[in-house]
Amino acid sequence: MEKIHCTAIVLAAGNGKRMGTKVHKQYLELEGKPVLYYSLNAFENADCIDEIILVTGVGEEEYCKKEIVEKYKLQKVAKIVTGGKERYHSVFHGLSRVERSDYIFIHDGARPFITVEMIERVYEEVKSSKACVMGMPVKDTVKIADEKGYVESTPPRSKVWIVQTPQVFETKLIKEAYSRLMKCENLPITDDAMVVEEMLHYPIKFVEGSYRNIKITTPEDLLVAKAFLK
Repeated sequence: MEKIHCTAIVLAAGNGKRMGTKVHKQYLELEGKPVLYYSLNAFENADCIDEIILVTGVGEEEYCKKEIVEKYKLQKVAKIVTGGKERYHSVFHGLSRVERSDYIFIHDGARPFITVEMIERVYEEVKSSKACVMGMPVKDTVKIADEKGYVESTPPRSKVWIVQTPQVFETKLIKEAYSRLMKCENLPITDDAMVVEEMLHYPIKFVEGSYRNIKITTPEDLLVAKAFLK
């Protein structure tokens, strides 16, 4: 039986305006290493991952190659691709460089606490579901607001999840979804599962991640991340 081939697309093209620093959030140091290193290293050490495509901001390709990929000997990083204007443009650029793969993992480089065990867990699920997102049930009550800021409804807490990455899909499925998206654009797309939901109406399976799998967006997040590492 031919081996299943998996590609991880790691996104590091964001400018991190909410962090309020000149250095983009994915390159900030976390216990002596850039934030981006940690997620790349997890995919590097996951047996199910065959290659990594790193998507960076314009002009950051050489920096990533020398200061992260080569410095930390990340041998699975096969390509470094320039990102686009919006997140979904960057994902599309990464997808366009996938030549041979059965499943594609899409992960935010600003989520440093993804683990090999989590990667393997979502890999086992995607083989049957074809479309999976990592996430966790919310801890707090969530309320839906109307346009005037009043409570419109309160969904059952048991049905509300925090969405994380990686989000993992059968290659044909995610490529078709993004191909359709790029023909219409201007949709309020916030994650890859939404592309599959909107373009193909395909069911997405939740896979439990971790409450530690945070995205570093603000200075407070960086403090929490340092506490996790200690």
